[in-house]
Amino acid sequence: MSPSGVRTALAALGGPRGTQPYPDPHDEALAGAAEQALRVRLGELALHRSNPLWHIENLDLSGYDREYAPAAERARARHEHLARWPDGVAAAIEALDRVPAPLAEATLPLARGLAGYVEPGADAVHDAAERALDRFVRHLERAAVEGPPSGALGSADLARLLGSAEGLEIDLAQLAARVDAERDRLRELRDESCRRVDPHAKPADTIRALQDDHPAADQVIPEFRKLVGAAVAWAAAHDLVPDHDVLVEVLPMPDAQRRSLAGATWAAANEADAPGRFQVSLPLPGWSATESEEWLRTGFSRSLMANMVVHEVAPGHLSHGRAMRRAGSEVRRTLLSEALIEGWAHYCEELALTEGFRTDPAFAVAVAQDALRRVTRFACAIGLHSGAMSVADAARRFTEDVALAGPAAAHEARRGLFDPTYGRYTWGKFAVLDLREQARQRWGSAFSLPRFHAALLNLGAPPLGLLGTALEVG
Repeated sequence: MSPSGVRTALAALGGPRGTQPYPDPHDEALAGAAEQALRVRLGELALHRSNPLWHIENLDLSGYDREYAPAAERARARHEHLARWPDGVAAAIEALDRVPAPLAEATLPLARGLAGYVEPGADAVHDAAERALDRFVRHLERAAVEGPPSGALGSADLARLLGSAEGLEIDLAQLAARVDAERDRLRELRDESCRRVDPHAKPADTIRALQDDHPAADQVIPEFRKLVGAAVAWAAAHDLVPDHDVLVEVLPMPDAQRRSLAGATWAAANEADAPGRFQVSLPLPGWSATESEEWLRTGFSRSLMANMVVHEVAPGHLSHGRAMRRAGSEVRRTLLSEALIEGWAHYCEELALTEGFRTDPAFAVAVAQDALRRVTRFACAIGLHSGAMSVADAARRFTEDVALAGPAAAHEARRGLFDPTYGRYTWGKFAVLDLREQARQRWGSAFSLPRFHAALLNLGAPPLGLLGTALEVG
């Protein structure tokens, strides 16, 4: 990820395939969109020069924890990767010459979290890795003080970043208007559901009461395990996705991955099959009792936990992961649209509500609250990167619209700086809903949710601009 390394890789992008298109037009278009996204991200916008997240992910070792190969083989690969940290850090420090101060500050906790992979004194490799990580952290600490004051990409570059990956030209103003309309709809759903929970209370009081119903920190993972079993069984009983053989491990989130409350990973296309991982960001040991309680209240209330499992496991990410492993070509199994992946999982949340995963109004409140969190992300991404919002403004927006407070609101706001496409959840959901309506109109009485979902997921996770293929093959 050094400047010269990126230039060399971009020059070779496409390789010999450039003169030999894939036989399937959809696959060719998918590959072309993926290549163009890299040219925009690393060529035109040079994000590896300004965003430390690219380099943090390059150093991350969490992938070796998954059981894709025998333990000894994974341990060797992990150790070899760790041995390359000094080279990776040298490349990162050379590249990161444009890091805005707010972006450095936002990513420093993730960089420091990489220390969890190092065992000081274990051997020369670990010691060299520790020294390299210290250099990396100190580089970001300097940037947090000396870097440019604004982390905004600018509206034009944000639109270019979003659209290039999805094979689309986008109008941010038009998207922002739809985002605002969705926020209004979700507020109505939330408030109406709150009245069903308690007709005599104000919605804000009902939300606070629901937030108070959360497990203790040491019970979050055991309760998630029960919810995972219920969601997998329900999705299978309703035949909502093509594949129902979802196996899941529920684990704490590694410190270097704490960009969100929860996340899911699954075996990649050419790996040996293995259970998916559903990981959750528990309160950190150094937090005060008040900070830990606020994190649990706003992130892990029991009603929200049920919705998180729908999103991350079934019929969301891990169900989608099973379908992607079985898509019909190497291109479809390998190249992924982040907007479609997150959009599908977000779509599944309200799908679970309408199809009866939980009938209690508290679950409906959670669906609306999580959707408000995601639509607020899109609004804040546009605001932060157009320069209309500061991080403090974004944090207030999360407090006002989503009832987040303290570290949870600040966490969401900072994420918008280093993850400028985190509005992809809502954008992708819009695309799935639009495609579903087109399928209803085209297929008429032959339309069904299982047919539509299978037609979409059998494509893998194509860019939003290529979703129409599902209507042709479904």
